[in-house]
Amino acid sequence: MKRKCFIFDLDGVIVDTAKYHYQAWKSLANELGIDFSVEQNEQLKGVSRVDSLKKILKWSGRTLDPIEFQNKMNQKNANYIEYISGMNTSELLPDVDRVLKYLTNKEQFITLGSASKNARPILDKVKITGLFDAIVDGNDVSKAKPNPEVFLRAAQQTKSKTKNCIVFEDSVAGIQAANKAGMTSVGIGDPKILHEAQYNFQNFKVMSNDFLEQLIKK
Repeated sequence: MKRKCFIFDLDGVIVDTAKYHYQAWKSLANELGIDFSVEQNEQLKGVSRVDSLKKILKWSGRTLDPIEFQNKMNQKNANYIEYISGMNTSELLPDVDRVLKYLTNKEQFITLGSASKNARPILDKVKITGLFDAIVDGNDVSKAKPNPEVFLRAAQQTKSKTKNCIVFEDSVAGIQAANKAGMTSVGIGDPKILHEAQYNFQNFKVMSNDFLEQLIKK
C-alpha cells in the first residue's frame, strides 16, 4: 500500500471556526466604524491575521499606526479565543471523523496545514490531536497562503514528496498554495469559488471512501 500525505486545513474543513473568525472580525471592524460583510469574510479565509486586518483597512480606506494595528490584532485574537473556548467534539464538521479514521486504518500520513495560530488548542478541544502525524500552523511559518510554505513543511515532516500529498482546503488561497506546491488539491465547499481545485466536494459527507482509496492508489 502506498503511503500518501493527507494535509488538512483546519478552519472550514475540520471545524467550522469560520463563524467565530467572522464574529471576531465583524466586532473589530464595526468598532472602527467599518461595515463588514459575509462576502468580505470569505476573502479572509486562509489568510493570516496581519493580512486580514490590512485587507479590512484597505476596503475602508482606514489606516492605523503600528502600535494600534498590533493592539487591534491582539483584540481580535482575544475575541476569537473567547468564542472558541467552549468548543467540543460536536463542532467537528460532518464525516470528518469518518475520513480521518479511514485514512488512519489505511496507515496514511495525516497532517495539518493551517494558518491558524490556535490550531493545537482547537484540535485538543475536538479530541483529534492524536490522529495527526504532523501539525504545522501559523506559529510555524512566516509566509501566508497562497504561498505554499505551510504545506511544504507538512510534507517535510512526514518525508513525503509533494506529488504524494493531497490537500483538503476551503479557501481560494489554500487551493492556490496546494497547486503551487505541486500537490493534489481537493476543494471543500462551493465549487464555483474553489474552481481552481483539481477535485471539488461540497463537504465530506459527499466524499466516498472509494474516492479516498483512489487518492491513495493514484
